[in-house]
Amino acid sequence: MSVSIHPSAHVDSKAQLDAGVEIGPLCVVGPNVKLEKNVKLIGHVNLAGDTTIGADCRLYPFVSMGHPPQDFKHKGGPVSIKIGERNQFRENVNIHPGTDAGKPDTIIGDDCYFMVNSHLAHEGYVGNNVVVSNGAQIGGCVTIGDNAILGGLCAIHQFTRIGQHAFIGGMATVTTDVIPYGSVVGNPAHLAGLNVIGLKRRGFDRDTIHDLRAAYRLMFAQEGTFSERIQDATDIYNNNALAMDIVAFINGRDKRSICLPPNGR
Repeated sequence: MSVSIHPSAHVDSKAQLDAGVEIGPLCVVGPNVKLEKNVKLIGHVNLAGDTTIGADCRLYPFVSMGHPPQDFKHKGGPVSIKIGERNQFRENVNIHPGTDAGKPDTIIGDDCYFMVNSHLAHEGYVGNNVVVSNGAQIGGCVTIGDNAILGGLCAIHQFTRIGQHAFIGGMATVTTDVIPYGSVVGNPAHLAGLNVIGLKRRGFDRDTIHDLRAAYRLMFAQEGTFSERIQDATDIYNNNALAMDIVAFINGRDKRSICLPPNGR
């Protein structure tokens, strides 16, 4: 399979283009960009810096990746973007690389879908099968687990962690870590329960979800301290892998506190 480059595109001679790559009208591809097999740039795409895009990705008009991060601490050192396979980036998506003051890489896994006008800032880590809806804004050093869904126009504060299978409601302002399988809404965002609909759609069995809900109710109950409830959930539901994912996530908190229900417990 040959490479196809529209006559109006500007592709640096040092860029690495694998078989089947298609570059549409008015695209700009810099010298340190690598496009793996069957990547398609629809048109008006601008790629710079040390940017690698995995096989079968699709980039739509006015996608921009690889330009210097919006971090005043960055001094121009080597940074990169590493993107997996089969991702789609719709119109006006913007992805920034890491920084030389922190982590040098921004990393995106496989099978993600970034919708119109969404933004991923410096040092971001996005897992597999993540959906980022229209206008979602993701700050620097954010980590997003597999199968998470970010609603339209939500804002994720820097250094925040979003657990796997979490759901972020539209226009939510998230300034605290969101547990795996959790669902958050509001401004500021609060924990509204578990993403049960998402779990059912992804094939988790009824008994597993039932036990997870019981563990959740225990962790975020009114009685006792938060740490006591987490320990109780660990003792009772240690055979439920999903519940233990939540426990490990909570115990691993660092920069941010945990997003809690409205009662603050």
